[in-house]
Amino acid sequence: MNTINILWVDDEIDLLKPHILFLEKKQYKVTTCQSGTEALEIIDDTNFDIVFLDENMPGLTGLETLNEIKSRRANLPVVMITKSEEEYIMEEAIGNKIADYLIKPVNPNQILLSLKKNLDHSRLVSEKTTSNYQQEFRKIAMDLSMVNSYKEWIDLYQKLIYWELQLEDIEDVGMTEILESQKTEANTQFGKFIEKNYPHWFDKDSDAPILSHTLFKEKVVPELSDDQPTLLVVIDNLRYDQWRAFEPIVSNYYKKTDETPFFSILPTATQYARNAIFSGLMPSDMEKQHPEFWKNDTDDGGKNMHEADFLQAQLKRLGLQNLKTEYHKITNLKAGKKLVENFKTLKSNDLSVIVYNFVDMLSHSKTEMDVVKELASNDKAYRSLTQSWFKNSPLLEMIQQAQHLGFKLILTTDHGTINVKNPSKVIGDRDTSLNLRYKTGRSLTYEGKDVLVAKDPKSIKLPSLTMSSSFIFAKGDYFLAYPNNYNHYVGYFRNTYQHGGVSLEEMIIPFVVMSPK
Repeated sequence: MNTINILWVDDEIDLLKPHILFLEKKQYKVTTCQSGTEALEIIDDTNFDIVFLDENMPGLTGLETLNEIKSRRANLPVVMITKSEEEYIMEEAIGNKIADYLIKPVNPNQILLSLKKNLDHSRLVSEKTTSNYQQEFRKIAMDLSMVNSYKEWIDLYQKLIYWELQLEDIEDVGMTEILESQKTEANTQFGKFIEKNYPHWFDKDSDAPILSHTLFKEKVVPELSDDQPTLLVVIDNLRYDQWRAFEPIVSNYYKKTDETPFFSILPTATQYARNAIFSGLMPSDMEKQHPEFWKNDTDDGGKNMHEADFLQAQLKRLGLQNLKTEYHKITNLKAGKKLVENFKTLKSNDLSVIVYNFVDMLSHSKTEMDVVKELASNDKAYRSLTQSWFKNSPLLEMIQQAQHLGFKLILTTDHGTINVKNPSKVIGDRDTSLNLRYKTGRSLTYEGKDVLVAKDPKSIKLPSLTMSSSFIFAKGDYFLAYPNNYNHYVGYFRNTYQHGGVSLEEMIIPFVVMSPK
């Protein structure tokens, strides 16, 4: 191990001799000095790993010395040691990004703990996380062989996400690979579960999860009130791990009062799942009851042009037509900024709905743009990119304004997305839909093991284009590829983010209710 260099600055340094001897016995190298001025001269000439700094010194005070150290060596950890417990000193020190804060008299073990926390932290966390996951790995493997209900699948998926985020911060590639293989196995089992159970979720009195078409009635309506405006934000294409990545940012302004994972309907595609949320209907019922709004895959024109109309029709059906509502769809930065400027006007609504398309644009542009492909080459990078976007987006400004104006905040999505890795050959006629994760059409030829098949779309409440039309949904990380120009097509789409099929990432998605801090 490399020797750790410590600088200890204290005008009564002689009284600390026992501490210094204790550290030297532990193989730390300690340099001492008795004033801030002297400390700054030494820091200019020597590289230290950490500084212990007395707050109350004659001449340059500890806080003044701290400011100078930070201006010269911004990343050098400084531990402030003080006799005083005055709050303003603590706040000043913390505001200047100290690494730790100790109150005199300090004992040697406190010093040692501070050193380990600041210099050995990543190694200790890495070892502990690895050890904890190794124990949990066996439990997850057992759960996987026994999971048999949608509630258990939600719990298992949350557990996988938790460990994915824990392992993200450590440098053990082997552990991450093991987790990836568990996720793949989980998706294989989940595909079988959905194949067996999904059609029964539409039976009367079945034990079904909350699905896209029941979400608004079951979860949004009970949150609406006369005395507080509600902001419903639907972020298109948001996976659960992406929500976890920027949840801490939202938590600066809002506290969570409810979080209910729910299931996207199949296909996990915007035209089906998001229209189902706003209409409160499954696609076959939308086609029947609102032919003026619904478009099938092969119809010309935009498929998501009537969400506001669907919402009004649902509100009327629920007897809420007198509710003052407003609907906004944000598909670019300019539209986002415009809504931020006019956000105060939403205060008079009972319910304001914002559909934010950014994550969807990001995932689609990933197939088009090499730069984005570089930036989002795996799930960790994809989460990081989403978090970076959110931090700098008009959406965060809207949430800040909503908190200031006292809005209740509901955050959700229409479906998730998955990084596709394995092509599966499919053949269809020229009327077959184009999506990479699902196809609908006549006389489809496909690899049976790679897809979930709905020979009778009406059994899962989907429209039939013709009498003999069926639907197929890619399972796990498969994507559907035509035999002609196969290699080019596969090379272009492999390792891109797609949606429409059957996977934990696409189907189990967040619904979160928050109240302003």
